[in-house]
Amino acid sequence: MKKSLLVVLAVLLCTALVSAAASAYTIGFAVSTLDNPFFVDLKDGAEAKAAELGVTLRVVDAQDDPARQLAGIEDLIARGVDLILVNPTDSSAVVPAILAANRAGIPIITVDRGAEGGEVVAHIASDNVLGGRMAGEFIAELLGGKGKVVELEGIPGTSAARERGQGFNEVIATYPDIQVVARQEAGFDRARGLTVMENILQAQPEIDALFCHNDEMALGAIIAIQAAGRADKIKVVGFDATDDAVQAVKEGRMLATIAQQPRLMGELGVEYAIKVLSGETVDKFIPVPLELVK
Repeated sequence: MKKSLLVVLAVLLCTALVSAAASAYTIGFAVSTLDNPFFVDLKDGAEAKAAELGVTLRVVDAQDDPARQLAGIEDLIARGVDLILVNPTDSSAVVPAILAANRAGIPIITVDRGAEGGEVVAHIASDNVLGGRMAGEFIAELLGGKGKVVELEGIPGTSAARERGQGFNEVIATYPDIQVVARQEAGFDRARGLTVMENILQAQPEIDALFCHNDEMALGAIIAIQAAGRADKIKVVGFDATDDAVQAVKEGRMLATIAQQPRLMGELGVEYAIKVLSGETVDKFIPVPLELVK
């Protein structure tokens, strides 16, 4: 009995010591944009975990502007944060900011989107290539290996857009009777998804399915498709499983979406930040599981 009590006390003491150590840390979080519900969930997850562990979290919003993100990260560096979580607006454009943090001796962890340079301790994300493949296989099976599809692409400089498109097109390329009749960038944005899809609908009288690199573009495209009276002919698959998209799937307006877990990504960002700051060795890539919601 005494031994069990000692074990419990030891565990409680270790927990208290870890919490006390964590509370001394200040973590910066450079988010690409808070105009997108996916990234709001990402931030909320990080904030919840930071509050749970007593960590100070400073969030800067780039509003999808690489220059603004660079300025935000420079501000975090000037404030002397212990580690910076970075969700890049652009995987290439963010490199100077990461190099600046490297020079200041501040560790970097990228979240959801990767960086094309600089020293990054770890990258926390879903396997976007796999997610693109999941969408491609689902659409190909749905069409019976034959039909005309459209792809709405995300921001060109982001790893998420590049990798989701890569996975999707790798699969579609194995189906010779499936033709991609239009492929256009719509910036991960709902309003642009609507206007870009309106133009595509006018140019393409036959479309069987649409794959969008995120749900915001898909939800915008659906409005255009409904307005054109083609909702019963075009099957839409999105990516992210935001609340609005999941509701659209339930209502039958969207066929499916690839579910990421942004809140979990945010939580893991803070958890792994503390591990790094505590001197632990962490994996370079921390995967977050995907699921097809249909």
